[in-house]
Amino acid sequence: MQATQVFETVETPWRRFVRNYFGSKIATAGFILLVLILLAAIFAPVISPQNPYDLAKLDVMDSRLEPGKAAVDGSMTYLLGTDDQGRDMLSAILYGIRISVMVGVLSTIIALSLGLTLGLLAGYAGGRTEAFIMRVADIQLSFPPILIALILLALTGRGVDKIIVALVAVQWAYYARTTRSAALVERKKEYIEAATALGLSPLRIMFRHLLPNCLPPLIVIAALQVASAISLEATLSFLGLGLPITEPSLGLLIANGFQYLLSGKYWISVFPGIALLLTVVTINLVADQLRDVLNPRLQTQ
Repeated sequence: MQATQVFETVETPWRRFVRNYFGSKIATAGFILLVLILLAAIFAPVISPQNPYDLAKLDVMDSRLEPGKAAVDGSMTYLLGTDDQGRDMLSAILYGIRISVMVGVLSTIIALSLGLTLGLLAGYAGGRTEAFIMRVADIQLSFPPILIALILLALTGRGVDKIIVALVAVQWAYYARTTRSAALVERKKEYIEAATALGLSPLRIMFRHLLPNCLPPLIVIAALQVASAISLEATLSFLGLGLPITEPSLGLLIANGFQYLLSGKYWISVFPGIALLLTVVTINLVADQLRDVLNPRLQTQ
Protein backbone atom coordinates (compact mmCIF):
# COMPACT_ATOMS: atom_id res chain seq x y z
CA MET A 1 0.00 0.00 0.00
CA GLN A 2 1.50 3.23 -1.11
CA ALA A 3 1.14 6.14 1.25
CA THR A 4 0.12 9.44 -0.16
CA GLN A 5 0.94 12.75 1.33
CA VAL A 6 -1.35 15.69 1.10
CA PHE A 7 0.32 19.04 1.11
CA GLU A 8 -1.88 21.89 2.09
CA THR A 9 -0.84 25.41 1.26
CA VAL A 10 -1.36 27.59 4.28
CA GLU A 11 -2.54 31.04 3.26
CA THR A 12 -0.73 33.70 5.27
CA PRO A 13 -2.52 36.89 6.35
CA TRP A 14 -0.45 38.89 3.88
CA ARG A 15 -1.39 36.62 0.96
CA ARG A 16 -5.03 36.78 1.96
CA PHE A 17 -4.82 40.58 2.13
CA VAL A 18 -3.25 40.80 -1.35
CA ARG A 19 -5.80 38.37 -2.80
CA ASN A 20 -8.75 40.25 -1.32
CA TYR A 21 -7.44 43.67 -2.28
CA PHE A 22 -6.56 42.93 -5.89
CA GLY A 23 -9.77 40.97 -6.37
CA SER A 24 -11.40 44.22 -7.47
CA LYS A 25 -10.44 45.50 -10.92
CA ILE A 26 -11.43 49.07 -10.06
CA ALA A 27 -9.33 49.02 -6.89
CA THR A 28 -6.40 47.52 -8.79
CA ALA A 29 -6.63 50.23 -11.45
CA GLY A 30 -6.81 52.89 -8.72
CA PHE A 31 -3.77 51.41 -6.98
CA ILE A 32 -1.71 51.34 -10.19
CA LEU A 33 -2.69 54.92 -11.04
CA LEU A 34 -1.87 56.05 -7.50
CA VAL A 35 1.56 54.42 -7.71
CA LEU A 36 2.21 56.24 -11.01
CA ILE A 37 1.13 59.55 -9.48
CA LEU A 38 3.38 59.02 -6.45
CA LEU A 39 6.33 58.08 -8.68
CA ALA A 40 5.73 61.21 -10.76
CA ALA A 41 5.68 63.29 -7.57
CA ILE A 42 8.86 61.70 -6.17
CA PHE A 43 10.84 61.98 -9.41
CA ALA A 44 9.41 65.34 -10.51
CA PRO A 45 12.85 67.04 -10.58
CA VAL A 46 14.13 64.27 -12.87
CA ILE A 47 11.26 63.89 -15.35
CA SER A 48 10.05 67.51 -15.51
CA PRO A 49 11.07 69.32 -18.71
CA GLN A 50 11.57 72.53 -16.72
CA ASN A 51 12.16 73.67 -13.16
CA PRO A 52 9.15 75.93 -12.55
CA TYR A 53 10.81 77.40 -9.43
CA ASP A 54 13.86 78.71 -11.34
CA LEU A 55 12.72 82.20 -12.28
CA ALA A 56 15.91 82.80 -14.28
CA LYS A 57 14.84 80.17 -16.83
CA LEU A 58 11.33 81.55 -17.32
CA ASP A 59 10.56 83.81 -20.26
CA VAL A 60 7.52 86.09 -20.15
CA MET A 61 7.36 85.84 -23.94
CA ASP A 62 6.26 82.23 -23.43
CA SER A 63 3.35 83.16 -21.16
CA ARG A 64 -0.11 81.67 -21.83
CA LEU A 65 0.97 79.56 -24.79
CA GLU A 66 -1.52 76.92 -25.94
CA PRO A 67 -0.82 73.19 -25.44
CA GLY A 68 1.57 71.87 -28.05
CA LYS A 69 3.15 75.26 -28.81
CA ALA A 70 6.93 75.62 -28.96
CA ALA A 71 8.92 78.11 -26.91
CA VAL A 72 9.88 81.41 -28.51
CA ASP A 73 13.52 80.37 -28.67
CA GLY A 74 12.58 76.87 -29.84
CA SER A 75 14.24 75.19 -26.87
CA MET A 76 11.25 73.02 -25.94
CA THR A 77 7.62 72.22 -26.72
CA TYR A 78 5.02 72.89 -24.05
CA LEU A 79 2.79 69.81 -24.19
CA LEU A 80 0.24 71.26 -21.75
CA GLY A 81 0.87 74.92 -22.51
CA THR A 82 2.19 77.59 -20.17
CA ASP A 83 0.73 79.80 -17.45
CA ASP A 84 0.81 83.59 -17.13
CA GLN A 85 4.42 83.49 -15.90
CA GLY A 86 5.68 81.37 -18.77
CA ARG A 87 6.00 78.18 -16.73
CA ASP A 88 5.58 74.84 -18.44
CA MET A 89 2.27 73.50 -17.13
CA LEU A 90 3.43 69.87 -17.23
CA SER A 91 6.41 70.70 -15.02
CA ALA A 92 4.32 72.89 -12.72
CA ILE A 93 1.73 70.11 -12.32
CA LEU A 94 4.38 67.49 -11.48
CA TYR A 95 5.91 69.78 -8.86
CA GLY A 96 2.43 70.74 -7.65
CA ILE A 97 1.49 67.08 -7.13
CA ARG A 98 4.74 66.62 -5.22
CA ILE A 99 3.96 69.46 -2.82
CA SER A 100 0.29 68.55 -2.40
CA VAL A 101 1.03 64.88 -1.68
CA MET A 102 3.88 65.80 0.69
CA VAL A 103 1.66 68.18 2.66
CA GLY A 104 -1.20 65.66 2.76
CA VAL A 105 0.95 62.72 3.86
CA LEU A 106 3.01 64.62 6.45
CA SER A 107 -0.03 66.25 8.05
CA THR A 108 -1.82 62.89 8.17
CA ILE A 109 1.15 61.10 9.77
CA ILE A 110 1.54 63.78 12.44
CA ALA A 111 -2.20 63.97 13.11
CA LEU A 112 -2.41 60.16 13.26
CA SER A 113 0.43 59.98 15.78
CA LEU A 114 -1.10 62.68 17.96
CA GLY A 115 -4.68 61.45 17.77
CA LEU A 116 -3.66 57.82 18.24
CA THR A 117 -1.70 58.61 21.40
CA LEU A 118 -4.47 60.72 22.89
CA GLY A 119 -7.12 58.16 21.93
CA LEU A 120 -5.20 55.29 23.53
CA LEU A 121 -4.68 57.36 26.67
CA ALA A 122 -8.37 58.24 26.85
CA GLY A 123 -9.54 54.69 26.21
CA TYR A 124 -7.14 53.03 28.65
CA ALA A 125 -7.06 55.58 31.47
CA GLY A 126 -10.74 56.53 31.46
CA GLY A 127 -12.15 58.89 34.10
CA ARG A 128 -11.29 62.57 33.97
CA THR A 129 -8.49 62.04 31.46
CA GLU A 130 -10.89 60.47 28.98
CA ALA A 131 -13.54 63.13 29.61
CA PHE A 132 -11.08 65.99 29.07
CA ILE A 133 -9.57 64.61 25.84
CA MET A 134 -12.95 63.73 24.37
CA ARG A 135 -14.50 67.11 25.20
CA VAL A 136 -11.60 68.87 23.48
CA ALA A 137 -12.08 66.58 20.46
CA ASP A 138 -15.83 67.29 20.48
CA ILE A 139 -15.19 71.03 20.49
CA GLN A 140 -12.78 70.71 17.58
CA LEU A 141 -15.20 68.54 15.59
CA SER A 142 -18.05 70.99 16.16
CA PHE A 143 -16.38 73.56 13.87
CA PRO A 144 -16.06 73.16 10.08
CA PRO A 145 -12.50 72.07 9.20
CA ILE A 146 -12.00 74.85 6.68
CA LEU A 147 -12.98 77.46 9.28
CA ILE A 148 -10.37 76.22 11.75
CA ALA A 149 -7.70 76.12 9.04
CA LEU A 150 -8.60 79.62 7.83
CA ILE A 151 -8.36 81.05 11.35
CA LEU A 152 -4.99 79.40 12.04
CA LEU A 153 -3.49 80.47 8.70
CA ALA A 154 -4.81 84.01 9.14
CA LEU A 155 -3.00 84.15 12.49
CA THR A 156 0.25 82.39 11.51
CA GLY A 157 0.65 83.31 7.82
CA ARG A 158 1.46 81.27 4.72
CA GLY A 159 4.00 78.48 4.40
CA VAL A 160 4.38 74.73 4.20
CA ASP A 161 4.94 74.35 7.95
CA LYS A 162 1.98 76.62 8.75
CA ILE A 163 -0.47 74.71 6.58
CA ILE A 164 0.74 71.36 7.96
CA VAL A 165 0.05 72.62 11.49
CA ALA A 166 -3.40 73.78 10.40
CA LEU A 167 -4.20 70.41 8.80
CA VAL A 168 -3.00 68.55 11.89
CA ALA A 169 -5.27 70.69 14.06
CA VAL A 170 -8.17 69.77 11.78
CA GLN A 171 -7.51 66.00 11.59
CA TRP A 172 -6.28 64.76 14.98
CA ALA A 173 -9.74 64.51 16.59
CA TYR A 174 -10.92 61.91 14.04
CA TYR A 175 -8.11 59.56 15.02
CA ALA A 176 -8.54 60.25 18.73
CA ARG A 177 -12.24 59.32 18.73
CA THR A 178 -11.73 56.23 16.57
CA THR A 179 -8.81 54.99 18.68
CA ARG A 180 -10.67 55.63 21.91
CA SER A 181 -13.71 53.65 20.67
CA ALA A 182 -11.54 50.70 19.64
CA ALA A 183 -9.54 50.87 22.89
CA LEU A 184 -12.70 50.78 25.00
CA VAL A 185 -13.71 47.52 23.33
CA GLU A 186 -10.25 45.95 23.62
CA ARG A 187 -9.70 47.08 27.23
CA LYS A 188 -12.41 44.70 28.47
CA LYS A 189 -10.83 41.62 26.91
CA GLU A 190 -8.87 38.93 28.74
CA TYR A 191 -5.43 39.68 27.31
CA ILE A 192 -5.53 43.21 28.72
CA GLU A 193 -6.54 41.86 32.12
CA ALA A 194 -3.71 39.32 31.93
CA ALA A 195 -1.18 42.02 30.99
CA THR A 196 -2.37 44.17 33.88
CA ALA A 197 -2.15 41.23 36.30
CA LEU A 198 1.44 40.61 35.19
CA GLY A 199 2.30 44.14 36.26
CA LEU A 200 3.16 45.50 32.82
CA SER A 201 3.47 49.26 32.57
CA PRO A 202 0.52 51.24 31.14
CA LEU A 203 2.65 52.47 28.24
CA ARG A 204 3.61 48.92 27.30
CA ILE A 205 0.01 47.75 27.51
CA MET A 206 -1.22 50.66 25.39
CA PHE A 207 1.39 50.54 22.62
CA ARG A 208 2.32 46.84 22.66
CA HIS A 209 -1.10 45.25 23.17
CA LEU A 210 -3.88 47.78 22.58
CA LEU A 211 -2.39 49.55 19.57
CA PRO A 212 -2.08 46.56 17.16
CA ASN A 213 -5.75 45.73 17.66
CA CYS A 214 -6.82 49.35 17.04
CA LEU A 215 -4.86 49.84 13.81
CA PRO A 216 -7.18 48.46 11.06
CA PRO A 217 -9.82 51.23 11.27
CA LEU A 218 -7.09 53.84 11.69
CA ILE A 219 -5.37 52.75 8.47
CA VAL A 220 -8.59 53.27 6.54
CA ILE A 221 -9.26 56.66 8.12
CA ALA A 222 -5.66 57.76 7.50
CA ALA A 223 -5.93 56.87 3.81
CA LEU A 224 -9.17 58.82 3.50
CA GLN A 225 -7.75 61.76 5.43
CA VAL A 226 -4.79 62.04 3.06
CA ALA A 227 -7.24 62.76 0.25
CA SER A 228 -9.18 65.13 2.51
CA ALA A 229 -5.98 66.95 3.51
CA ILE A 230 -4.93 67.36 -0.13
CA SER A 231 -8.38 68.73 -1.01
CA LEU A 232 -8.39 71.13 1.95
CA GLU A 233 -4.88 72.35 1.15
CA ALA A 234 -5.92 72.96 -2.46
CA THR A 235 -8.96 74.91 -1.26
CA LEU A 236 -6.85 77.06 1.06
CA SER A 237 -4.26 77.70 -1.65
CA PHE A 238 -7.01 78.60 -4.10
CA LEU A 239 -8.29 81.17 -1.58
CA GLY A 240 -4.77 82.61 -1.24
CA LEU A 241 -4.11 81.39 2.32
CA GLY A 242 -2.21 78.20 1.60
CA LEU A 243 1.25 77.78 0.17
CA PRO A 244 3.29 80.75 -1.10
CA ILE A 245 3.48 81.52 -4.80
CA THR A 246 7.11 80.35 -4.87
CA GLU A 247 5.95 76.81 -4.00
CA PRO A 248 2.78 76.36 -6.06
CA SER A 249 0.59 73.40 -5.19
CA LEU A 250 -2.24 72.17 -7.40
CA GLY A 251 -4.71 74.51 -5.68
CA LEU A 252 -2.55 77.54 -6.36
CA LEU A 253 -2.04 76.50 -9.98
CA ILE A 254 -5.81 76.32 -10.41
CA ALA A 255 -6.17 79.76 -8.82
CA ASN A 256 -3.54 81.25 -11.15
CA GLY A 257 -5.57 80.35 -14.22
CA PHE A 258 -9.04 81.02 -12.86
CA GLN A 259 -9.13 84.57 -14.21
CA TYR A 260 -8.28 83.35 -17.72
CA LEU A 261 -11.05 80.73 -18.00
CA LEU A 262 -13.53 83.08 -19.69
CA SER A 263 -10.90 84.23 -22.18
CA GLY A 264 -10.43 80.71 -23.56
CA LYS A 265 -7.15 79.92 -21.83
CA TYR A 266 -8.65 76.92 -20.08
CA TRP A 267 -5.48 74.82 -19.76
CA ILE A 268 -3.98 76.93 -16.96
CA SER A 269 -6.70 75.80 -14.53
CA VAL A 270 -8.20 72.70 -16.14
CA PHE A 271 -5.08 70.54 -16.31
CA PRO A 272 -4.07 71.11 -12.65
CA GLY A 273 -7.73 70.48 -11.75
CA ILE A 274 -7.67 67.14 -13.56
CA ALA A 275 -4.43 66.21 -11.77
CA LEU A 276 -6.00 67.09 -8.40
CA LEU A 277 -9.15 65.12 -9.23
CA LEU A 278 -7.19 62.03 -10.27
CA THR A 279 -5.03 62.18 -7.14
CA VAL A 280 -7.99 62.47 -4.76
CA VAL A 281 -10.10 59.86 -6.57
CA THR A 282 -7.32 57.25 -6.69
CA ILE A 283 -6.56 57.70 -2.98
CA ASN A 284 -10.26 57.31 -2.18
CA LEU A 285 -10.45 54.15 -4.33
CA VAL A 286 -7.51 52.64 -2.48
CA ALA A 287 -8.94 53.64 0.90
CA ASP A 288 -12.37 52.25 0.04
CA GLN A 289 -10.89 48.88 -0.91
CA LEU A 290 -8.77 48.87 2.26
CA ARG A 291 -11.95 49.40 4.28
CA ASP A 292 -13.50 46.31 2.70
CA VAL A 293 -10.38 44.15 3.01
CA LEU A 294 -9.71 45.09 6.63
CA ASN A 295 -13.33 44.42 7.56
CA PRO A 296 -13.31 41.58 10.13
CA ARG A 297 -16.49 40.11 8.59
CA LEU A 298 -14.68 39.72 5.28
CA GLN A 299 -11.70 38.07 6.95
CA THR A 300 -13.89 35.39 8.50
CA GLN A 301 -15.30 34.31 5.17
